[in-house]
Amino acid sequence: MNPLRVAVIGAGHLGRIHAKLAAALEEIELVAVADPVETARNNVAQEANTRGVADYRELIGEIEAAIIATPTTYHHAVGMELLRAGLPLLVEKPLTMTSAQATELVNLARQKGLTLQVGHVERFNPALNAIAADVRDPKYIEGSRTSGYTFRSTDVGVVMDMMIHDIDVVLSLVKSPVVDVQALGFSVLGNHEDMATTRLTFESGCVAQLFASRVSFQQRRAMSIFTPECSASINFATHEASVVRPSDEVLRREFRVDKLTADERAYWKEHVFDKLLVRTPRDARPINAIQEEQRDFVRAVRTGTAPRVDGAAGRDAIAVAEQILDRIADHAWDGTPTGRHGALAMPIIAGTTQPATTPTERRRAG
Repeated sequence: MNPLRVAVIGAGHLGRIHAKLAAALEEIELVAVADPVETARNNVAQEANTRGVADYRELIGEIEAAIIATPTTYHHAVGMELLRAGLPLLVEKPLTMTSAQATELVNLARQKGLTLQVGHVERFNPALNAIAADVRDPKYIEGSRTSGYTFRSTDVGVVMDMMIHDIDVVLSLVKSPVVDVQALGFSVLGNHEDMATTRLTFESGCVAQLFASRVSFQQRRAMSIFTPECSASINFATHEASVVRPSDEVLRREFRVDKLTADERAYWKEHVFDKLLVRTPRDARPINAIQEEQRDFVRAVRTGTAPRVDGAAGRDAIAVAEQILDRIADHAWDGTPTGRHGALAMPIIAGTTQPATTPTERRRAG
């Protein structure tokens, strides 16, 4: 079968990565890189051994699919135009700025019978895949994702930029509606929230506690998942994963610390983690997750089957992110209706309390 003729739209940081990886895949023929900035497109095109074009529209009729890696602000407009032209799409996360925009893309893709995939790359992380079968009924999830300030993705805040990865992973694991959202966050370097924490409660009884920061002195991408039968830990950055399985006695609630003799306490102190709570590393062979994502995109286009992360999943992650942003905007730092509210009202930023805004304005402002 001939390789799929693909263009990368956007020659920024992620566009460069997508172009280089796509050019190296046998399944893809990278036709062009499109970006209005001449230097950016030409540099990426040269690295990927393809050509650069200023306007992606001139590629319609020449390509069979596209990867959209523009700033999030443009995802909806570019995506709608390319879907109307009959082109399957892999769109970087977040799918769009709002869930309403995402719904329009999802509906149009369905009407046209086209693949719409979203770049939630952690779903292809081998560490997550290594423990997926062990955590089918999660009841508590804790995730932390931190980095320094990259000066990229400044059109969105940390919820849409970084936390959205963990939101998507959690939704894929829990598979239950969110019934309550609590959150707070604050801005440090710009007009969007740079740190955020949220507590999500699901209809199934699961609770997820997520934290994200893009102004951290440490880099961390980790998640712990607890089920009635085991727990699992994931390091997304190092591709390490492990599962802890309690002994049958512990699972049956038959191990009673209060009934142990002094000698028994001394024994079990030395054997808690080799007899009672046994941790087993999971084999997570390192792979290039973005390249696997691209392979999945080609497979979905060629076979007509659903990609691992379809447009509906991307939309659902945004819908939860919007609820988180609304709770951040509503948070009363002084505990009063007339006091400081929202991400821009923390004392770390000098200035007056921000005026009240509508939910839509809050989401746009981070």
